[in-house]
Amino acid sequence: MKRLLCTTLLLLSLSATLVLAEVTLPKIIGSNMVLQRDSKIPVWGWADKGEKITVTLNGNTVKVKADKSGQWRADLPPMPAGGPYDMIITGKNTITLSNILLGDVWICSGQSNMQWTVFNSNNAEQEIMQADYPKMRLFSVPRVTSTKPLNDIESGEWSDCSPKSISNFSAVGYFFGRSLHKSLNVPIGLIHTSWGGTMIETWISGPSIKTIKEFTEVVGKVEQIDGEKFTKEITAKYEKILKEFDDSKGGLIDGKALWAAPDLDESNWKEMPIPGLWEQRGLKELDGVVWFRLTIDLTEEAIKDNMVLHLGKIDDSDITWINGVKVGETENKYNELRHYKIDAGVFKAGKNVITVRVVDTGGGGGLWSDDADLYLEAGDIKKSLAGTWKYRISPVDLKFEKSGIAPNDYPTLLYNAMIFPLLPYAVKGAIWYQGEANAGRAFKYRELMPLMIKDWRVAFENPDMPFFIVQLANYMAAKPEPSESEWAELREAQLLTVLNVPNTGLAVTIDIGEADDIHPRNKQDVGKRLALAARKVAYGQELVFSGPTYKSMAIDGDKIVLSFENTGGGLMAKDKYGYLKGFTIAGDDGKFVWAKAAIDGNRIIVYNEQVKNPVAVRYAWADNPDDANFYNAEDLPASPFRTDDWPGLTWPKQD
Repeated sequence: MKRLLCTTLLLLSLSATLVLAEVTLPKIIGSNMVLQRDSKIPVWGWADKGEKITVTLNGNTVKVKADKSGQWRADLPPMPAGGPYDMIITGKNTITLSNILLGDVWICSGQSNMQWTVFNSNNAEQEIMQADYPKMRLFSVPRVTSTKPLNDIESGEWSDCSPKSISNFSAVGYFFGRSLHKSLNVPIGLIHTSWGGTMIETWISGPSIKTIKEFTEVVGKVEQIDGEKFTKEITAKYEKILKEFDDSKGGLIDGKALWAAPDLDESNWKEMPIPGLWEQRGLKELDGVVWFRLTIDLTEEAIKDNMVLHLGKIDDSDITWINGVKVGETENKYNELRHYKIDAGVFKAGKNVITVRVVDTGGGGGLWSDDADLYLEAGDIKKSLAGTWKYRISPVDLKFEKSGIAPNDYPTLLYNAMIFPLLPYAVKGAIWYQGEANAGRAFKYRELMPLMIKDWRVAFENPDMPFFIVQLANYMAAKPEPSESEWAELREAQLLTVLNVPNTGLAVTIDIGEADDIHPRNKQDVGKRLALAARKVAYGQELVFSGPTYKSMAIDGDKIVLSFENTGGGLMAKDKYGYLKGFTIAGDDGKFVWAKAAIDGNRIIVYNEQVKNPVAVRYAWADNPDDANFYNAEDLPASPFRTDDWPGLTWPKQD
């Protein structure tokens, strides 16, 4: 027995040694990838201390040695666009990567409007069917938080751009990359790393954001947090919750909805007030599947009329049954109201059971709309469905935030987990669609956005890395009179970043938003406008890439004369009568009123007969300036602007 134990320990020791000796690579380096052309190409990984590593690609070979910690890096020389090639990495083992292209690589990051998929965009079916671009490659970074920089992501692989791969990829990223690919005729690699609802602070590194005084202390604290301890605590919490249910394998087995049966025993189900995100109802950090049930009584009179089930907004997806009969399904549309028409005979007089299976893939989850959005409609009758529902977690689909920390809890969390593991992958540049979550602190964004650009340029070892920003779209109900706006101030912060930071550009989207949806479906024009900016700034092409940009003003009696850059083929009003809209004017009392505006060559003259001594003009200064119609001849909208610098809603309070 002693000899057997010794032999076993020896084999285990040898096995551990062999595993340790193997050369390994980060997930971002793999078959089908696009590597950055005309730039040094870092390839890195891990091996035994002192192990000799050889990397070969396209006839170029670099030899390096792993350092004391087992890390190694080989920088291949710049190469032109081309491929496909194989890459061979040799140490004590050999790794062969295939189907590699050399082209341009772009980071696609931000919050939910960058995360928004092709599947949920305009003309989705046609776009998906036509997405056959074998020289475009896609990579998606898993959404994870971390209190410390991670060496690698937990999963991910490069794929060809095809109808099979594009459906759930970033729509803005895809339409941007497609436009570049068609115009440049070079391979394009897109690395999608975004998370809905996140603030910019979480995407900035600790060393950078600590330079801002108000973040110094909190970043110091987050660096001391034990992420593993948080994970254990959250795991234990949900193990306890699941023990309160029985050991069922789940409610949907082989397509049969066992938990939608009208006679189901609900004695071990819990109760939850609906509507509301389940994170606010005791299920914090939970992602996965939760089932909800509500029993209602209906009269013979009620079920005679055509009936519609209104469930409000559900985050993210749902399947809905009535009395065990499936009546509706919506996938990945967390901001869309559910309205399901009910066929005759599904409801019955007496007790009826509504069952909703909700799938949440990240962030908030549940039936989260207003009370008024949840009701059963039967002719002129509306029966409210808001109130106490039964719920049950599906154990086979249970997930939760792995660190136990939500991305906005502290700065740096997503930089650590979703940017740092990509370093030092060589990239051409980045596109960024974010700002909604920071609108309430728009003035601080003036500092944070340039800081993040500088931070990423250092991190990716690309000091002039082009960076392109999507300016926030119009959103919310339009107001009848001029007013202050946090969203306008955030747009101004984005514009100021582009005006003051070299090698940047702005895609103005003030004309393609939706008043009642923070996620406009028109992502095609967003990608196209980003690509125009990239073609000009990153590639030096001679083209009109921007709408009119405010340059200067002059007071001429009771009028203000505005001058612009990026006028292209000339200024225009997108109106059949030629009238400009969206301009306001103010005297020294600071009260803005609607103004008349007329195009005079490449200038605009703004006035209101009631304002005799004007001092300032604003354009499209609102959450939703829905009538703004100032463009250049190339059909590119002007950015919202103002000529004054009066303190706004988000400016620091003055003592």
